[in-house]
Amino acid sequence: MDPCPFVRLLVGNLALKIPFASKPARSGVHPSTSPCFLNISLGRAFPTQTLTVPLLDPADSSSSPSAASGTVAATFHLGEADLGKLARKKGLCVKVSIYTGRRGSTCGVNSGRLLGRVSVPVDLGGAVSKACVFRNGWVSVGKKKKVSSQASTELHMTVRSEPDPRFVFEFDGEPECSPQVFHVQGNIRQPVFTCKFGFRSSNGGDLRNQISRSIQSDGCITRSWLSSFGGDKERQGNERKGWSITVHDLSGSPVAAASMVTPFVASPGSDRVSRSNPGGWLILRPENGTWKPWGRLEAWRERGSSDGLGYRFELLPDANCTAGVLLAESSISTGKGGKFMIDMGSSTGRATPSSSSSPACSPRSSGDFGMGLWPYCMYRGFVMSSTLEGEGKCSKPKVEIGVQHVGCTEDAAVFVALSAAIDLSMDACRLFSDKLRKELYQTRKGG
Repeated sequence: MDPCPFVRLLVGNLALKIPFASKPARSGVHPSTSPCFLNISLGRAFPTQTLTVPLLDPADSSSSPSAASGTVAATFHLGEADLGKLARKKGLCVKVSIYTGRRGSTCGVNSGRLLGRVSVPVDLGGAVSKACVFRNGWVSVGKKKKVSSQASTELHMTVRSEPDPRFVFEFDGEPECSPQVFHVQGNIRQPVFTCKFGFRSSNGGDLRNQISRSIQSDGCITRSWLSSFGGDKERQGNERKGWSITVHDLSGSPVAAASMVTPFVASPGSDRVSRSNPGGWLILRPENGTWKPWGRLEAWRERGSSDGLGYRFELLPDANCTAGVLLAESSISTGKGGKFMIDMGSSTGRATPSSSSSPACSPRSSGDFGMGLWPYCMYRGFVMSSTLEGEGKCSKPKVEIGVQHVGCTEDAAVFVALSAAIDLSMDACRLFSDKLRKELYQTRKGG
């Protein structure tokens, strides 16, 4: 398999210095004590990213953003088609707008006060083959004051790009229809996997029993996290349960699987799966003739105006760990769809932005990450993404996987299985007043 060219455009190492002579924010509080945030954009083809920015004491000449060195705040993922379009665009810039005050808007008007804007020209001509730094240091924001004691506001930032080749896979149909999965490179599509959707009780034996045998043979994995998915007991009320999908290579050998081990159950008095009682999947890969748990995916239906699919994905521990490694936690619009993504920030793995959907490469109970203390810190930079369509739309997931995370067929297959699980979760979390397509209902034989 050959990868497709991708480029990551990274904005990070952010810090802001605001002189005390500046006008106070609307609230009457000096900007240095009120929130500040940035809007970062790269043309109309990419969504604007909004994030907070740390403030440094302007009176302290020794203050610098060195403590945040390597920290990535915003990332733009550029595929081959994006690079072609941007290469033809003259005067391409990363544009940053700096605001004081609280984020959000009132009656469609931004609630923050604009301090100024900064534009950094970027040339992506050679970005596919080499890393480029377009800006690294302080830049003045707005007009400089005439009196030297009233220096202008300054923003520290690093804007750089790095090559990020990826393997691209596309489902040829919806996961519940047992589709083929194609490897894509440019205009070339080659089949590499087949998916088999079914129910545990009618799809080659009970996958839960296979999981249990795997756990019994591996003392490092306790039953505690598996029991958190519920047991074999039946649950009362509406529920969707027992779904599974197995990924096979072209020889027919199973190379990855996803099994729904916690039913998706409507919370009492409602017709939705709640965050307090999510449904759950195990993502598995074969090892020594049995299935080994690799990851755990939980999903639920968000309440409120967002009405999204909430999810949490953890890698499961090895012999030396007792806690899962949280790699992604966010939500996706159930109406518009979106992307499930695991992105560990910079390629160095030294930091992960607080605004990212990937919290950190560490157990959620630990603040240490990127130091090689945990076995799964090999997942650095961009890991994978998968597209999801909104409810009621035909969904054929497109999966992108960072080249550095694929060493064999099973490595790619396990991400394909994860992609199928998050896509099926969109259906599993539909309101129970909605009817699912027939493929998602188990047909009972003999009454």
